[in-house]
Amino acid sequence: MADRTPPLAVEELHALVAGGEIDTVVLAFPDMQGRLQGKRFAARFFLDEVLHHGTEGCNYLLAVDTDMNTVDGYDMSSWERGYGDFAMHPDLATLRRIPWHPGTAMVIADLAWDDGSPVVAAPRQILRRQLERLAARGLTAQVGTELEFIVFRDTYEQAWDAGYRGLTPANQYNIDYSVLGTGRIEPLLRRIRNEMAGAGMTVESAKGECNPGQHEIAFRYDEALTTCDQHAVYKTGAKEIASQEGCSLTFMAKYNEREGNSCHIHLSLADADGTNAMAGPAGMSDLMRHFLAGQLAALRDFALLYAPHINSYKRFQPGSFAPTAVAWGHDNRTCALRVVGHGRSTRFENRLPGGDVNPHLAVAGMVAAGLYGVERGLELPEPCPGNAYTAGYEHVPTTLREAADLWENSPIAKAAFGDEVVAHYRNMARVEIDAYDAAVTDWELRRSFERM
Repeated sequence: MADRTPPLAVEELHALVAGGEIDTVVLAFPDMQGRLQGKRFAARFFLDEVLHHGTEGCNYLLAVDTDMNTVDGYDMSSWERGYGDFAMHPDLATLRRIPWHPGTAMVIADLAWDDGSPVVAAPRQILRRQLERLAARGLTAQVGTELEFIVFRDTYEQAWDAGYRGLTPANQYNIDYSVLGTGRIEPLLRRIRNEMAGAGMTVESAKGECNPGQHEIAFRYDEALTTCDQHAVYKTGAKEIASQEGCSLTFMAKYNEREGNSCHIHLSLADADGTNAMAGPAGMSDLMRHFLAGQLAALRDFALLYAPHINSYKRFQPGSFAPTAVAWGHDNRTCALRVVGHGRSTRFENRLPGGDVNPHLAVAGMVAAGLYGVERGLELPEPCPGNAYTAGYEHVPTTLREAADLWENSPIAKAAFGDEVVAHYRNMARVEIDAYDAAVTDWELRRSFERM
C-alpha cells in the first residue's frame, strides 16, 4: 500500500506531552457499524507502555448489536468462548490531534489475536486485504466520501427524551446550495471544518442540502485507508462538536420521508508512478471499463456492505436521488454508478451508500468488485443515457433481508472475503433483522391502537 504520512509524528507527540500540551491519547478502532471504540489513556502512560506494546479490548466489540447487547451467532466471541480479549495495536500513520477535546490526541488501532494473527473480520483488516490485492497489481485506490447529515436545535439528550420525535431542524426549508441557509448555522459548520483541519484533514467545502437542516462537508480524496479512517474520526468528531454546541446531528440513512442522508463514495486507481490508471484516450481506460463492469456484477451481492441496516433501504426510492437501478452512466445521478471527471480526475461514484455506511467495508467491497471484473475481463455494458429509474434495469435490493441472502449465497463474496467474513456479517444482518421483526413501531400503534 501507499506510504501514509501521519498528521502528527510520534516525535512531536513526545514533545507535546513533555510540554504539557497533550495529556490524553485516545486509542480506538472502527467497529462493525463504523463507530470508534477504544480507550482514553494518560498520555505519559501511552508513550511508556501502549505505544510499543498495545493494549487489550474485549472481543465482544465485534460481536454485539447496535445497542451493545451481546448476541449469539458469532464464531469469534461468545459466552462459550468466555468473551476474551483481542490486542489493539496503534497504527502510528493515523496519529493526530483532535482539537475539539483539549489536550487530546487520537490514534487508530489494528486488531490482532494473542498469537499476532490479524482479526480478519475487523473492518480495517477487511479493507487492508483488498488493498493488498490491488497493490499486487501495482495499483492503489484513491477515495473520497461525501457524508450528509441533518442538524437539529435539540441536544442529543433532549432528542432521546422526546423519542426522536418533534425535533427542530436547523433550517426550515430546502437550502440546497443556499449560502443564506448554511449561514444560519455557520458557527457550527465553521467549527467542524476548522477542527477537522486541525486533526489533519483537508477540508474542501460545506453546502446545504434538500431536507430541512441537512448539510454536507466534503474533504479532499486520499489513499483509501486514510480516507476511511478520517471518515470515522470526522463522524465521531462532528457529533461531539454538535453536542458541545448544544445541538445534535444525525447521519442515519433515512431520518424521515424526505431526502435521506447519502454517502457517495468516489474511487479512482493510481499506478506505481501516481498516474490515474482509469483515464484513457477515449475517456476510460480498459482497466476502468473492467473495474466498473465488476461493480455492476457484484452490486447486488455486496449491497450489505453499502447499505448495512434496516433503515438503509428506505433511501432507495424512485426520483429521490438515491439509486434503484443496477446501472451506470456518464454524470447521471439516476444510476447507482456515476462516471465523472476527465483525464487525471477520471473516477466513478458509488451512489448506494447512505450516511450510516461503514466506509472500510464499503470501499473493500468496491475494490473487491472491481478486481472481480478485472480478473475476468468483464465487458462494460452501454451506459444509461436517460432516467435509470424507469429504464427497466435490475433493481438494487429493497430490504436488508434480501441483501443478506444475496451476500450469504454469493460466490463472489466468498472468493473475495472468505467464509469467516461472509458468515460474520451475515450474522450481523440477522441480528438486526431479528430485532426489527420483534419491535412494535409507532406506525403500528397509530394504525392499530383504536382502529383494529
